[in-house]
Amino acid sequence: MTNSKMNPKVDEFLNTAKKWKEEYEKLRNIVLDCELTEEFKWMHPCYTFEKKNIVLIHGFKEYCALSFHKGALLQDTHGILIQQTENVQAGRQIRFTNIQEIVEMETILKAYIYEAIEVEKAGLKVKKKEHKEFIIPEELQNKFDEMPAFKTAFESLTPGRQRAYIFYFSQAKQAKTRESRVEKYIQRILDGKGLNDCTCGLSQKLPNCDGSHKLLDKKK
Repeated sequence: MTNSKMNPKVDEFLNTAKKWKEEYEKLRNIVLDCELTEEFKWMHPCYTFEKKNIVLIHGFKEYCALSFHKGALLQDTHGILIQQTENVQAGRQIRFTNIQEIVEMETILKAYIYEAIEVEKAGLKVKKKEHKEFIIPEELQNKFDEMPAFKTAFESLTPGRQRAYIFYFSQAKQAKTRESRVEKYIQRILDGKGLNDCTCGLSQKLPNCDGSHKLLDKKK
């Protein structure tokens, strides 16, 4: 690994990490040994091949992980890939709870990373479910019945945007919360916006929101 491959934003991320710092650093070394480009996306170290996302390093309360962008296409010969939730279609994780696990699995991890690179080189894509294959929550269906224009607007969104909304609404465990979420996003959907689309017009990476709207709050 050479220092020229290191992204300064990832250095900053590691320097300020309050948990999993040692594990992050080891995972970083392993991934960079596989000749990937180090970037910083979604507030975490992200590694790409010819500008295509391959793997992400991130951490949670109970574990840190390597998250493969197209993990569902990997052979997983060691049975270590984890589907984070049943609604995650492409991504898969390899989870760790301590540095020793990472050290012991280094050879295996590199093999998985190299396989992920080959998947990208081959142009393979994960066949994703159409939004019709997802169960539309009752609260959303009720609003469709109540507001035909709302249903039309929802069905006019791209399949990806529809999936994102259905997933977000469905994740709430209580009916009251699901209903509240639907109500909150009615106008956004009527405006033709996705869950993460920019609505303030400040984003430098339209249509997605990059948090530029926070500048407005600072000026107030």
